[in-house]
Amino acid sequence: MYKITFAAISLVFCLRLNSQELQSPSAFLGYELGTRFTPHHRVVDYYEYLAKTAKDRMHLMEYGKTYEYRPLYLAFISSSSNMKNLEEIRKTHIANTEGKEESTKAIVWMSYNVHGNESVSTEASMQTIFDLLTSKSNYLENTVVIMDPCINPDGRERYVNWYNQHKNTPFETDPNSKEHHEGWWSGRSNHYMFDLNRDWAWLTQKESQQRLPHYQKWLPHIHVDFHEQGVDSPYYFAPAAEPFHEVITDFQREFQITIGKNHAKYFDAKGWFYFTKERFDLFYPSYGDTYPMYSGGIGMTYEQGGSGRAGLGVLTSNGDTLTLKDRIAHHYTTGMSTVEVASNNIATLNSEIRKFYMPKNFQYNSYVLSGNKDQIRKLTSLIKKHQIEYSHSRQTTAKGFNYSTGKTGNHKVEENSIVINTRQKKSTLVKVLFEPNAVLSDSLTYDITAWSLPYAYGLNAIATNAILEGDESGPVETESSSLNTNAYAYVTDWNGMDDARFLTELMQNKFRVRSARQKFVLQGKSYNPGTLIITKGDNEHISDLGLALNQLAKKHFKNLEAVATGFVDSGKDFGSEYVKLLTAPKIAILGGEPTSTLRFGEIWHFLEQDLKYPMTVLDSDYFSEVNLETYDILILPDGDSYGNFLDSTTQKKIDRWVKLGGKLLAMGSSLETLAEEDWIALCTKTKVKDSTSIIPETYRNIAREEMKDEITGAIFKVLIDNTHPMAFGYDNLYFTLKEGNSAYEFLDEGTVAYIADQNKPVSGFAGSNAQREMANTLIYGVQERGDGAIIYMVDNPLFRGFWENGKLFFVNSLFMLE
Repeated sequence: MYKITFAAISLVFCLRLNSQELQSPSAFLGYELGTRFTPHHRVVDYYEYLAKTAKDRMHLMEYGKTYEYRPLYLAFISSSSNMKNLEEIRKTHIANTEGKEESTKAIVWMSYNVHGNESVSTEASMQTIFDLLTSKSNYLENTVVIMDPCINPDGRERYVNWYNQHKNTPFETDPNSKEHHEGWWSGRSNHYMFDLNRDWAWLTQKESQQRLPHYQKWLPHIHVDFHEQGVDSPYYFAPAAEPFHEVITDFQREFQITIGKNHAKYFDAKGWFYFTKERFDLFYPSYGDTYPMYSGGIGMTYEQGGSGRAGLGVLTSNGDTLTLKDRIAHHYTTGMSTVEVASNNIATLNSEIRKFYMPKNFQYNSYVLSGNKDQIRKLTSLIKKHQIEYSHSRQTTAKGFNYSTGKTGNHKVEENSIVINTRQKKSTLVKVLFEPNAVLSDSLTYDITAWSLPYAYGLNAIATNAILEGDESGPVETESSSLNTNAYAYVTDWNGMDDARFLTELMQNKFRVRSARQKFVLQGKSYNPGTLIITKGDNEHISDLGLALNQLAKKHFKNLEAVATGFVDSGKDFGSEYVKLLTAPKIAILGGEPTSTLRFGEIWHFLEQDLKYPMTVLDSDYFSEVNLETYDILILPDGDSYGNFLDSTTQKKIDRWVKLGGKLLAMGSSLETLAEEDWIALCTKTKVKDSTSIIPETYRNIAREEMKDEITGAIFKVLIDNTHPMAFGYDNLYFTLKEGNSAYEFLDEGTVAYIADQNKPVSGFAGSNAQREMANTLIYGVQERGDGAIIYMVDNPLFRGFWENGKLFFVNSLFMLE
């Protein structure tokens, strides 16, 4: 008995000694936290030190790497007894969400530094985890805390390095000083300039793709996303602002208030300013607060004033000095308060998350989707990552809402359709991602108001209130047989991104490829415009052409038809001028001011990661020195103040290059400047004024009145001239995501995609004035000029990388236009 007691006392003494010896961030780093920004590798060093020193209470896991090869980590912390049973706690928690077991623990996940130049949160995370392991360890008796100390290491390092290069010594609080003014490429975004806080649902970026499986594995009760906002803004915490999506439960709303009141208690005691219920809503599904909400948790954004402007200290507009130490204290306080509330509400959290996952009866209980196999494959790949279940339809007809026609009735179900119903665990997420038009309780929103995946992927869809069942196995994918090596040519369709990647790999490997300009029939089979043709005569330099093509076809899910002749049954023969030999263009993209980093990044990521095609970045700083004749295509991304860049000298340079055969692809706001010039065929549409009232608006109502002129990310039906090469691979109907109210007249020649007189959005918010202005306006078009062309993209087909059905317009603009 004495030996057992002595051993127990010794163990307690060692644990206490270990806790006392655990170094604070300041002690470990060698400087007081908040007096400088900590490089990412030193943050990693500290977390590794804690994991080694307090290994009974902490586990550190590397879950991936960024595009720039920096490690991504999750830290799991709890009491020593909980950590010994961590996997059992997780399994019990998941079983609780399925109504199988009852959990007695809370799971809190805290995400830091999703925006790299909102850099305080990673600093705060170090103090938070230290205190949770020491002075606040009582919170961990019934709580597991998961911490991601830096979601965006690439962006954070970009900011920290920039700040260290430009700051004064000591730091300068004057907001006009250089250290408070980042350049064009700020630290906010990741390597490809994507906003990772808008990528939770779409998973276009490596960081998001690697993080989500672990989030799905745990489904935490609470998720906090730590942010920063403008220097002069007080701290923001929950409850959020309207609009709330209708699927958010009463409990989720109420518990946000519970957490907010607990934060307020601490902020009030310190005399710190804060606000709630403003600006940051809970609607768009791809945020770090909304996605957790739609996954059953309590998702929250915490916003500290500061961001990339604040540095180590800055004067605010009211004359106060905001320091990094202040910012750390605020984020530390809300983080600790969050864990405290979770620890004090174990039973409620577990009861309510179990209720969240109980069966629900939504307006639409099944979604039937069919269409392009490439798009179906891409969509099912996405929803699998969200653990959304689907099956293959057995139905021949379904009664419901047709997305393309906007009508309700009986509709034929196409062969090989997939069915996604709401009789599954992720039913709420299914509704949010697939519903035709989300209910909007307030027009003043923080982000886009429409995103329905059937529209985004260009699929035929029916939403029905019936619970449709399907075949889990689905249709059997037929393997493409070995190609006839004696064929005259090999032919394949053109209607999706698999086709585009197949083409670009062929080009990279020096295959010569032709494209049909018109529909043709050969060997009894019909082929649409855009069809790819690889002839033996063009590719005599390729040994074993059939074998080489077969390998690439399998890689890109392509079926090739071997044909014995170029003499078609109807249409144009393979030697006709209407069967164009495609060339691999040299592509350049304008970077720097005045382009938007986000819009530039979408193109960069699309070409490098999605299309696997090379490009050259031409920065605006030295654009005047570049010989444009080196390039076949120049892309002007959306941005701001293009008038400063497109001065008369630059315009003459670009116009001369276009006339010689160059293709200018102008997107978004670059069109506003170009439309003013006489060498451009594009004309801005005259604004339509609302003349129903001449009574001046009250000051309070001005913002809402202004919304009559706005479009906040709404989906519009678009008609297409699919005989035009820019629209090869499309039917005559398309749905565009319109981010703003820019409106242009049809081109006299070359209008490819346009909104007709049906100018009401099919989904999302558009003000009454803006709707009228959208009638009979251009979406995409091409102006021939000299031997070249100007391609107009009013709407962005690459928006946030998730508008899959727009990508082929972009590809066609690069490869299919003569």
